[in-house]
Amino acid sequence: MLGRNLKKRKTRTVKSKVAHNCYCKSRRCLAQKLIDKEYVSQPQEDNCTKLIAVPFLEYQTLSVMWTDPELAWNTSDYPVDEVILPVKKIWTPEIHVTNGIVATMQHNSHDLLVYSNGTVKHSVIINAEVNCEVNLFNYPFAADECPVAIQAWSTDGCGTKLALGRLMMVDGAHGDWQTDYVNFDKKRDDRNYIMVSLRIKPANPFITLLLPSMLIILADMVSFALPLTGGERNSFKVTLVLSFTMFLNILNDQLPGDSSCSPVIRTHFCICLIILVVSMLVSLVLTRAAQDGGLILCCCSKRPGTKNTRSKEQKQSEEVKTDISVIQMDASGESTQLLGKVVKFLEALDAKDEENEKRQWTVNLLDKIFFWFYFILGTAYFCAMTIVMAKYRCNVDHFDFWYEEIY
Repeated sequence: MLGRNLKKRKTRTVKSKVAHNCYCKSRRCLAQKLIDKEYVSQPQEDNCTKLIAVPFLEYQTLSVMWTDPELAWNTSDYPVDEVILPVKKIWTPEIHVTNGIVATMQHNSHDLLVYSNGTVKHSVIINAEVNCEVNLFNYPFAADECPVAIQAWSTDGCGTKLALGRLMMVDGAHGDWQTDYVNFDKKRDDRNYIMVSLRIKPANPFITLLLPSMLIILADMVSFALPLTGGERNSFKVTLVLSFTMFLNILNDQLPGDSSCSPVIRTHFCICLIILVVSMLVSLVLTRAAQDGGLILCCCSKRPGTKNTRSKEQKQSEEVKTDISVIQMDASGESTQLLGKVVKFLEALDAKDEENEKRQWTVNLLDKIFFWFYFILGTAYFCAMTIVMAKYRCNVDHFDFWYEEIY
């Protein structure tokens, strides 16, 4: 008896629903009727491929449209042209980013719009981290194009196919990077992608990276105005080398990583460090030459000779002082001999001064020659490096995620 009563209740419930559907013509009844169908699979027609229209794409928000004949209704039975249905109750297409490391697609709303002819209108949001090797050779003047490959599921002639429409870019600036333009393109009919043009804003990297290196090299050039003797120039140059080394250690983690087009700014910093070290070594050698006329590790050093000369001069000066202390005004022979020694002593001092002036003139000449060589070479290098950073292009294959036979 209990089973018969349950069957009667179910029959009455089904009959009441049928009667309710027959007499209910409201928009909500239509929505419930379509929901009860529970069509969560892709629309299947004579053509196994379903066309998904993307009439509008706002860089990350896609407006999608497709037609599902099973969701169509007769407007004479239900006098409405559109109805709102929950997203989870009907089938919606999945859109993928082919070269995305992490990609998520979210529905822009929990509901979507269905028209009487079966056309479904919806919008989704795609967030993706794209695997795209950007040309950083020209950093901080780097600029490149990065493809974002989008596609729907399809295999062996079945699935879905995208028909892309209008593309619009809203916000083109994010941190140090700026998006110049975006546009649709394709490798073949089923390989669609968005080509995004990226460019680094050069102001911040130029101020924090290039400008300090230029100023340090400029300060090293101006340091040639300091005298060789005294040690001020050498101390200043050693300070510059240590400062630049610390500067590189601090910025080591902030520089872009290595790739097939490694940033040329790393080579630039290496060359700047070599220039500073060579300038410091030359200054040290010239200071040694200005002091005693000898060079480090030079076999023809004049240091022993100068010691002998100084000892002889000291002996002569002592003899002259001794003789001067016992001068007799009436001894003409001894005075003549003493005057000769004084003359020889003064001549030796003049020769020594002349030798020091000649050595100093030679060292100053070498110092000026090296300064002008340093100035011309450094200016030419910075001009050439700036041109290379701004103009040279390193080619990168952005479509290596697609196989060769697909091209």
